[in-house]
Amino acid sequence: MHAWLDSPLGRYVLRTEQRMLDQAVSNVFGFNAVQICWPHLEGLRTNRIPHRFTLGSKPGSTVQADPCALPLASQSMDLVVLPHALEFTEHPHALLREVDRVIRPEGRLILLGFNPRSLWGMRHLFTLDRTQSPWSGHFISLPRIKDWLALLGFEMDGGRFGAYAPPLTSERWLHRFRFMELAGDRWWGVGGGIYLLQAIKRVQGMRLITPRWQAQSVAEPGLAVAVRSAGVGRQVVKSRDNVVTLLPRPKAPTGQSH
Repeated sequence: MHAWLDSPLGRYVLRTEQRMLDQAVSNVFGFNAVQICWPHLEGLRTNRIPHRFTLGSKPGSTVQADPCALPLASQSMDLVVLPHALEFTEHPHALLREVDRVIRPEGRLILLGFNPRSLWGMRHLFTLDRTQSPWSGHFISLPRIKDWLALLGFEMDGGRFGAYAPPLTSERWLHRFRFMELAGDRWWGVGGGIYLLQAIKRVQGMRLITPRWQAQSVAEPGLAVAVRSAGVGRQVVKSRDNVVTLLPRPKAPTGQSH
């Protein structure tokens, strides 16, 4: 994947997705945020949540762990960014269940995927060599993703398409088809090669109460790091207990007697 992302087409995808994510995450608030997989993208760089980190099985992530067995406490994350992780795992349902487990009620999920109902999907369909990225992935349609999320109790909260130019390998030809990118949202909105979907976790009948200040952590075998700071200059330190420590939440205000 790294070699493809360094190609003209891969750089085009990264530029497009970076713009989409920068806009999508900028006004999401909370205390803890994680990007799962694709560390080549800085999916949280415009977000102002104080504790932000990346997690994945490949080098380059702040925390290296199996995305299908997240070393995070249940209902601990306010924002999860999931770029293309579902397309390159053998167990997409298990991954989504883990994401559902760690997102707190009213927390937000933002995911990216390749659109099979586009020129990119056509190339994926007719590509004979499925060993090359990204054509080795399993492209999942947006309606199917929405169905999966609805079954988990997520409510759709917007989204958009991008990368309208055909998936050509030449920088020159990509530039010639730039007009498709400029007019895509207006004329063929659902035809973009990439989709971004935003969803909010809803829990029926639950009353939200802000918890007291306390460190939230969960032990997970095989993970020997603890994340204690975020953003630029974030630090990863060793932990004897194999724990990922998350930022405490503020204490709920107490009423004053009159």
